Amino acid sequence: MKIVKIGINFLKLALMACGVLFIILTIHQSLVASSYRKTPKASQFRIEKIKRGSIENTISCTGTLSAVGTVEVGTQVSGTIEKVLVDYNDRVTKGQILAELDLDTLNAAVDAADASVIKANALYKQATADYERNKPLYEQGHLSAQEILIYETEKETARAELLSAQAVVKKEKINLRNAQIRSPINGVVLKRDIEEGQTVAASLSTPTLFIIAENLSSMEIEASVDESDIGMVNKGQKATFTVQSYPDDLFYGTVTQIQMNPTETSNVVTYTVIVAASNKKGKLLPGMTATADFVVEKAENELLVPNAALNFRPDDRNNNDDLGIYVLDGGEPKRILVTTGITDRTTTVIKGENLTPGTSVIIGKNIEKTESSNGFLSKILPKLPGGPPGGGGGPRR
Repeated sequence: MKIVKIGINFLKLALMACGVLFIILTIHQSLVASSYRKTPKASQFRIEKIKRGSIENTISCTGTLSAVGTVEVGTQVSGTIEKVLVDYNDRVTKGQILAELDLDTLNAAVDAADASVIKANALYKQATADYERNKPLYEQGHLSAQEILIYETEKETARAELLSAQAVVKKEKINLRNAQIRSPINGVVLKRDIEEGQTVAASLSTPTLFIIAENLSSMEIEASVDESDIGMVNKGQKATFTVQSYPDDLFYGTVTQIQMNPTETSNVVTYTVIVAASNKKGKLLPGMTATADFVVEKAENELLVPNAALNFRPDDRNNNDDLGIYVLDGGEPKRILVTTGITDRTTTVIKGENLTPGTSVIIGKNIEKTESSNGFLSKILPKLPGGPPGGGGGPRR
């Protein structure tokens, strides 16, 4: 009997404990449901504001900077370099002597040519005198036509040799003058490929001794544009570019030429586009690699929204093809039809009724857990049928 009494008492205690737990669970679920009902619908969504601003659609490529009006200076005379009078970055004027070859051999050649002229002139005078002396005899019939023709031929041959000798003198004097290598333009020496004592040989391919840039205040980019983008590039189009030396600086240029001759490398076809750029501050140097962006489309002072706003739908089953955005109206999503303009990777131009800068638009869902749903009891107690999710705490749709 004592054991039965103890069992009955234990059973009573167990039933009382279960009743207390049931009451606690009911109260807990009621609190969760109440908190859930009080959660504002607006907190479900992530929002951004409509902005007014500018947007550009661009295509990118790379190219190399070079100076405008670059001239390669070579030599027309073979010989040994005796003097080099300029160096890298020196400013030169048109006609200024840049380098000079050894003149001794060339002066000797001029002297030899002068001597040939003197000899040819003497022979010409002698032949002319012989012809003039025998011409009256021919006229008087003492000489035949064949005989006077010999004297006339000797005179004309001597005259031709004199003219040839005079031409050689001119040629040797030109070589002597060309032994002084002069600048053809006003500019800056970008490159020097000779040293004193070096021998240069003028041939069919004239060696380049100096490279002179006419004006470093104006530069140009030889940009390689992919064939898929070349149709969007036009003469006069604006471009922006950066260089590695000044990554925070943005430079501006204009398309001046589109070369029709393509370049194919590893089955990739590109076209060379020339972009003119100002270099008043002298930051840009020939040979720098430029990353250029060509402005294909541009909109200024327009309403802009994130691209995510155009893709958002509050219900995945809503597949309306009309373009629209969603704004919050009394905590509920409200759809507004819009038309779109140009876009980049993140932002799009829109137009629609009653849209102003600062209007909040929905860009996505943002389900937040309430504090009561994250408590200790929610983790150890089961959920009641028909109540909100026990461990999730998210608002029911």
